[in-house]
Amino acid sequence: MKSLNLATVNDVFVRASSRGDKTAMLWQDPGGVWKPITSDELYGRVRALAEVLSSWGVQRGDRVALISENRWEWPVTDFAAMALGAVDVPLFPTLTPEQVGYMLRDSGSKVVVVSSAKQYKKVVEAGDLPALEHIVVMDEGEFEGADSFSALMAKAGEYQARDAAFDAQVASVRPEELSTIIYTSGTTGDPKGVMLTQGNFAANLSISTSPFDFTEQDSCISFLPLSHVTARHVDYVLLARAVTLAYCPRLEGLAPAMQTVKPTIFVGVPRVYEKLRQTVESRSRRSPVKKRIFQWALSVGKAHRKAILKGKTPWAPGWKLANKLVFSKIQEAFGGRVQVYVAGGAPLGMDTGGWFADVGIRILEGYGLTETSPVIGLNYPKAYKFGTIGQPLANVQCRFAEDGELEVKGPSIFRGYWNKPQETAEAFSEDGWFRTGDIGNLDADGFISITDRKKELLKTSNGKLVAPQPIENRLKANGLVAQAALVGDKRKYVSVLISPNLAELAEWAKDQGISSTDPKALVKDEKVVKLYKSIVDQVNGTLAPYEAMRRITIVPDEWSIEDGTLTPSMKLKRRIVEKRYATEIGEFYRDEVTVKA
Repeated sequence: MKSLNLATVNDVFVRASSRGDKTAMLWQDPGGVWKPITSDELYGRVRALAEVLSSWGVQRGDRVALISENRWEWPVTDFAAMALGAVDVPLFPTLTPEQVGYMLRDSGSKVVVVSSAKQYKKVVEAGDLPALEHIVVMDEGEFEGADSFSALMAKAGEYQARDAAFDAQVASVRPEELSTIIYTSGTTGDPKGVMLTQGNFAANLSISTSPFDFTEQDSCISFLPLSHVTARHVDYVLLARAVTLAYCPRLEGLAPAMQTVKPTIFVGVPRVYEKLRQTVESRSRRSPVKKRIFQWALSVGKAHRKAILKGKTPWAPGWKLANKLVFSKIQEAFGGRVQVYVAGGAPLGMDTGGWFADVGIRILEGYGLTETSPVIGLNYPKAYKFGTIGQPLANVQCRFAEDGELEVKGPSIFRGYWNKPQETAEAFSEDGWFRTGDIGNLDADGFISITDRKKELLKTSNGKLVAPQPIENRLKANGLVAQAALVGDKRKYVSVLISPNLAELAEWAKDQGISSTDPKALVKDEKVVKLYKSIVDQVNGTLAPYEAMRRITIVPDEWSIEDGTLTPSMKLKRRIVEKRYATEIGEFYRDEVTVKA
């Protein structure tokens, strides 16, 4: 497939809205029925909203904020704002009123479009918002001082015919103009507004999927938060490639959506893959027979892992039987038609990637940052190496600093941080290369491996550097571990906080005759502590002595986006976790002087 040759994000809208009565999007009505939105209907809705925004005085460079789950109104708002040359400011629906207020004030947003009463309330409670002039609510209802999204769509039906003046307005937006301000989720500090131009996005979109043969026969479920750059990039590029997008507003709706939509493309963050694996393994343990069959199938799959990683289908009778009995059922969980599986947003982990290969699914891992629009590298069907994040895109230059930090250069690198000139300057080297903050290396074949975040490396008091993410990923390979956080910076040894998979733990405890169901009591039970110690010991057996976790604490909480311990792409907010569990961490090291390193 050739490059898209996009100059701006507006070119994506032009392509997506120029296919007449063909389906561009799918959405679910309140009764759960999937309904199509044609290319013409997309054009009419974007044009109608753009006309309203223009009548409100929204001009080039003005900021239009968007707080919503994934639903068709999201891209319509996004495209309408950018059609006028305005700047889209997407905010995560999981943010607090205080965070919403900070970002609306910092961006100086003139209009905010929200999905629901819950999000409307956050704006109302956000405090003084001097620049804000209009609030729009997607859901039906009475909201004081707000406009109804459906009312703004009143002319959408009659606006489906192409309009020369509107098309000229869309085409007038230039590559160098700002398209969006995306606030980073802040794993290591306060959020910063990343400024991406129309050209930044377009340069990345144009070639990131060139090796794939996506067509209008393909479909994909849009469920990763569109306020995150990865999901937004995926939606843009698939719309430009005429792929049908089905909008799934909530994660709990993903499983039934996959059975109905039956997508051919699946893009998820590692945690989604991890949770599916945990579900499969949990179900396999429900009977001795199922467990034996599953373990046998996994052993067969592992023997054929190399073939799967090469994109081949094993021909051996044993594998075919394992596929019929086990692997095909796992593929059915994705709808049964997926041809391309992609992981991004966080490190996948060798164990998770290997497990899926063993069940016949090759996951193509990619890598990037908000600041890079976002793709830096991606594995492709014909250019793939397990355990790497692929080769750099053709228009992205890569180099490694003396300490191993990856630095990049190219047309997709952001303009800077909104209202933060000092942070912008610090993000670049003296000769203009963007510092990613990630440690990695480039092999002889040009494939990049990322080992950890530079700021998250633990340095023990003995001077040994420990990369926490690979170890945490090994722990999470066990279905009883939801999340793990290594600690030990400037200490003699490494310890770990474990957030359990509470549902799995409750099932295990029931089988063991443990009567307590209260998480606080459960994690202190002698049998439970012994169980998790055995999980940690198993991982320790694969580590160097200085990496080994000497002490563990099982916390009674399952970390989540909602409680602030995970980012929207489900990466660990290490600083938040360390602050929240400071007492437990202190207990790890209260007698440190007496413990040998």
